[in-house]
Amino acid sequence: MSTVVQSGQTSSTLGYDLALLLFRGITKVFFREVRPRGSFNIPRDGPVIFVGAPHSNQFLDLLLALMVYRESGRRPAFLVAAKSMKRRIVGFLAKNLSSIPVARAVDNAKAGTGKVYLSPDDPCLVLGEGTKFLEELRPKMQIMLSKAVGSSAAEVAEVISDTLLRIKSEFHNETEKSTKLVREKAEEAKSQGIDGLTFKTIPYVDQNEMYQHVYQRLQEGGCVAIYPEGGSHDRTDFLPFKAGFAMMALGMVAGHPDVKVKIVPVGLSYFHAHRFRSRAVIEFGPPLDVPSELVEKFKNGGSDKREAVSKLLNQVYDALKAVTVRAPDYDTLMLIQAARRLYQPPGQHLSLGQVVELNKHFLLAYSYFKDEPRIQALRKKVLKYNRLLRDLGLRDHQVPRAQKASWKTFGLLLYRIGLLLVWTVFSLPGVVLHAPIFVTASVVSKIKAKEALAASVVKVAGRDVLATWKVLISLVMTPAIYVFYAIVATIVAVKADLPSNWILWTPFLVLSALPCIGYAALKFGEAGMDVLKSLGPLIIALVPGKHRYLEHLKRVRQELAKELGEAIDEFGPQIWEDFDKNRILVPSASVPASSGKHGLWGKSGTGAVDAQGNLLSHPMAWLDERLFGWSRSAETSREVSRAGSPRGSDDEDAGDYDNLLKVTQTEGISSEVQGRRGSYADLQKLRAVGKAN
Repeated sequence: MSTVVQSGQTSSTLGYDLALLLFRGITKVFFREVRPRGSFNIPRDGPVIFVGAPHSNQFLDLLLALMVYRESGRRPAFLVAAKSMKRRIVGFLAKNLSSIPVARAVDNAKAGTGKVYLSPDDPCLVLGEGTKFLEELRPKMQIMLSKAVGSSAAEVAEVISDTLLRIKSEFHNETEKSTKLVREKAEEAKSQGIDGLTFKTIPYVDQNEMYQHVYQRLQEGGCVAIYPEGGSHDRTDFLPFKAGFAMMALGMVAGHPDVKVKIVPVGLSYFHAHRFRSRAVIEFGPPLDVPSELVEKFKNGGSDKREAVSKLLNQVYDALKAVTVRAPDYDTLMLIQAARRLYQPPGQHLSLGQVVELNKHFLLAYSYFKDEPRIQALRKKVLKYNRLLRDLGLRDHQVPRAQKASWKTFGLLLYRIGLLLVWTVFSLPGVVLHAPIFVTASVVSKIKAKEALAASVVKVAGRDVLATWKVLISLVMTPAIYVFYAIVATIVAVKADLPSNWILWTPFLVLSALPCIGYAALKFGEAGMDVLKSLGPLIIALVPGKHRYLEHLKRVRQELAKELGEAIDEFGPQIWEDFDKNRILVPSASVPASSGKHGLWGKSGTGAVDAQGNLLSHPMAWLDERLFGWSRSAETSREVSRAGSPRGSDDEDAGDYDNLLKVTQTEGISSEVQGRRGSYADLQKLRAVGKAN
């Protein structure tokens, strides 16, 4: 799903609200937490184009629309691929959200006859062997090569004969021109006795009708939101942006000068988007105006029009970097998370805004100084520290407060194990009853991910479709299996010769009880996982000789924190003006972090902190305090929580969602550093150079 639009008058408000309510229920179950940021940037009226990236979670990326509706009351409708409209659940939601079907040319691709290869003298001249170009191709259609050459495609400019045609520009894939690769693969095929490369023909699709629908909604003061990458993917960087949103904005203002269109960049950040009960953050950046000088160029047509579209694309790309700058790899993400935790000079406790700002600063600084020898050495030490934590099964927040084992440690371990058993027993009925859904959704989603990966040249592991298929399978299976259980229960009631009233009410009682049982399993299971994660330090402390590992980790952590602080003092002033005056202070090690999780029924838990540095958030955390004397630590944690501190996750793998808000700000950054920031065009040039080398 690549595009979203503001609802017009074609769908009923009731139908829209019901569809959105269903989607809200889906996200409530799938995600543990979804948080908007910068929602004050959403214009409350007037035409708006929301540009979202990255498009990394297919169907569930509709969170953008859900957040727009929740934060501003505006009802986005969706512009979806015609192919997606044919799916039962997605199509049902799309139709109720007054969606506009968009015919994608690639969905109607057909296998071409014969084989093709490029002229050795002209990269835009395509030669064929056994081909029927005159019958199968027309100008404006596209010819797409096999996946072996990255599914490279080009628009047909002229069909000269059945075996000769000219393309408008060189073959290219999602990221670059691919003429060299096409020639290499064609030569390789010929060496194996094959005349050339297989190809597909893609028909020309006139999108004027779709644009007219978009213009109508904007003219009526509606909204359009677009994922400019086109399709979903699971890469760690953006795909090259399509120009559709720039054409819409410039075309709208050029045709209706009195309409003031705003463009709002929207960043979507997920923690393990494909996993059940993960987290997400939707951030809205400041709205941009459509520059009048670009509108004039757009009106001129030709090269001026292309230049105007390119410049607007470039501006929005830079704006999107301000709300989502993705880490180049997993290790870098872990490095940034660890650095934020380790940086602990004396100061006040971090507010949520300070946490976000600190993450921005770390990510920006690392992008500029990552090749410095000192930063490289520090990176290795931090990653080694992370590996030590994983080997011992610990979280960073558990290290500073870990203490020698005592009778309290042993008693607390026994108590926690008992508590874990209690939560397991409470969650077991729901887990068993819903196991067929979990297993089927997991198996089918993996199969669909493999299929999507095989059909795509941009996906890494196909994870962007996992969550979508887990949700779709669950939505289909849940009512079916609930009805099955109700029928079975009714049959049992009949065979048990229960009173007729009992038999009559049995299916209704079962259908009412099953969602409650499922929700209870969900919440009790989360509480159990929180307790399970707290057992590691207790076990390590009780194993003879293992305590020295904890002491070693403490020393390593202290040294890293000191070295990191010194590096920040050295490099920080090179990026930010008035660094010492405006730097963000973070709490000292004496201030415990809060757990970041909510109690069983949605209220904040006490966040008890024990002598091992473990943080708990479960319905009976108060018992930890009373039985084992952690009330003082817990009280400190409660005070911190009441002060409005961010509640970070215990889960080292999942991380703190704010760590994914990789925001690059220009305000307060030195002009020299601003000069280093790459634009969209710069990025494309760098990619081309990198591929050439």
